[in-house]
Amino acid sequence: MVRPADKDELLPGTLEMLILRTLAHGEAHGYAIARHIQMTSRDVLQIEEGSLYPALQRLLVKGWVTAEWGASETNRRARYYRMTPAGRRQLGEEISSFERQVRAIKLVLEDA
Repeated sequence: MVRPADKDELLPGTLEMLILRTLAHGEAHGYAIARHIQMTSRDVLQIEEGSLYPALQRLLVKGWVTAEWGASETNRRARYYRMTPAGRRQLGEEISSFERQVRAIKLVLEDA
């Protein structure tokens, strides 16, 4: 589950977009992805394993990321994820769609 600090839910597809955006910086293992999202959001978004790994699996199936096993910084076995060119294209589409939705929601809120 993705847990924003106030327990609101993310818009559908947002977790995948956040993972892809994180992987745009380079390959990372699951814990590092979750930690980056949490730190970058200033602890507002906390990604739990029960949401993270199914989302990563969906990205693998869609061909937007690849994965291979390696050793983490602490010498533990970890699966490292890397964004594919198709994932880069998808990230651009996801960001555009998300920004369009945010603008539309803002228009509705400003009308109130």
